[in-house]
Amino acid sequence: MKEAFYITTPIYYVNDVPHIGHAYTTIACDALARWHRMLGKRVFFLTGTDEHGEKVQKTAAAKGLSPRELADQVVTNFQGLTPALTISNTGFIRTTEPRHYASVQDLFRKSLANGDIYLGEYEGWYCVPDEAYWTALQLADGNCPTCGRPVEKRKEPSYFFRLSKYQEPLLDYYRKHPSFIRPESRRNEVVAFVEGGLNDLSVSRTSLSWGIPVPEAPGHVIYVWYDALTNYITGLGYPTRTAEFKAFWPADIHMVGKDILRFHAVYWPAFLMSAGIAPPLGVFAHGWWTVEGQKMSKSLGNVVDPYEMVRKYGADAFRYFLLREVSFGLDGDFSEKELIKRANSELADKLGNLLNRALGMLGKYFAGVVPAPGTEDPADAVLSACGRESVQAVAAAMDEVAFHKALAAIIELVTKGNEYVQSMQPWALAKYPGKRARLGTVLYHALEASRVAALLMAPFTPTAAQKLWEALVPGGVPLENARIDRDGAWGGLATGVPLPMACIVFPKIEP
Repeated sequence: MKEAFYITTPIYYVNDVPHIGHAYTTIACDALARWHRMLGKRVFFLTGTDEHGEKVQKTAAAKGLSPRELADQVVTNFQGLTPALTISNTGFIRTTEPRHYASVQDLFRKSLANGDIYLGEYEGWYCVPDEAYWTALQLADGNCPTCGRPVEKRKEPSYFFRLSKYQEPLLDYYRKHPSFIRPESRRNEVVAFVEGGLNDLSVSRTSLSWGIPVPEAPGHVIYVWYDALTNYITGLGYPTRTAEFKAFWPADIHMVGKDILRFHAVYWPAFLMSAGIAPPLGVFAHGWWTVEGQKMSKSLGNVVDPYEMVRKYGADAFRYFLLREVSFGLDGDFSEKELIKRANSELADKLGNLLNRALGMLGKYFAGVVPAPGTEDPADAVLSACGRESVQAVAAAMDEVAFHKALAAIIELVTKGNEYVQSMQPWALAKYPGKRARLGTVLYHALEASRVAALLMAPFTPTAAQKLWEALVPGGVPLENARIDRDGAWGGLATGVPLPMACIVFPKIEP
């Protein structure tokens, strides 16, 4: 097992405010980062902001600001996502930092020195919102094939990267690393694109000044995507081969939206191969969200503000809905009505109900002190087997980056736990002194199912899971220091320990 795990979000443009898409990617990365820490790995989790490029320059000019002033204002909206969404990122990078200039220019120089970057002239159709050139054949009805917006005809001197040289090396890398691009459908799209032939890529601009200068080439700034992608190695200290760079590179997962997969799965590994740096190990492209069945847009007034969702429902419920509602990798539809339904029916009625029924009866029949379990009968064995299988199912799902499957396995465990309590009827056992040992065994297993569920929920609802953990493991290690192999074993609930009468962490949300 690799002992270190490096995961990144894309860096976010500072010409806009955070929306559900930013929150979705960041929460997904946070869940994986937390999970891998619970496996005992060293984790580096990087996010940040992309602050160069024509879009930023134009937005700043429209607001009467310098690009840097705009970036300084807007970056706080993205930095604020960390506390608002309970994100555990290790680093935050801004592409206007001096360390990033040094990193980008070093990477550029390496490819320039080996002949992979050369000076030419570019003429083509340019999409400002996507910061990308297209050929006439690539346009869709005369517009950008990615975003559908109008393009501009441009001609300018430019430095080019010999992307065409890397067609076969890229295809060879894809063959040797079949899980490099996930999900599988996206892999097939990228492979087909590369097999269709690659054109050399324009990697400098003379039409704007807001960017990182091309070394020893006055008037040229480096293409914003070349600049932005390099953040993933800057964050680890490149061009210096720091201890962090040696420990964490190559990245395990670059998490991206499906619209920017090509930049990460084609251009980025080619840039790195040219510079003699290992490509990342994985790129995962997730889907997009619609809102109440409609495309999200400012003109429709339906942009989902993550800060507002946290204020209304709390970070845990928002995180849970985003990772539970759709198969990760596919598109999904956001609805506050469905968020409330999920939170109430699963978090409150299943997970919360199991714990609080068991705690309430523990207080009533055993003065709140956990009894030692007796001999396991068949019903106990079924529940404990379910607990062990849930741990395995969550582990498999997280390897697959299938959050919906992981959460389904946890909900299955607490559903079985509730059914177990209903079937065993501890309130009936309590009527007979001769069945006190059996009563204690039933409550022990019900509480143990809650404990294992709390542990498994930690990557998804970290604040609530911590409160559950403190209720069930008083005086134990903080949940962030818990380990799946050690603490996920059935039977870990300590006996003879007093527990509270109740622990309400998922109150019902009023529609």
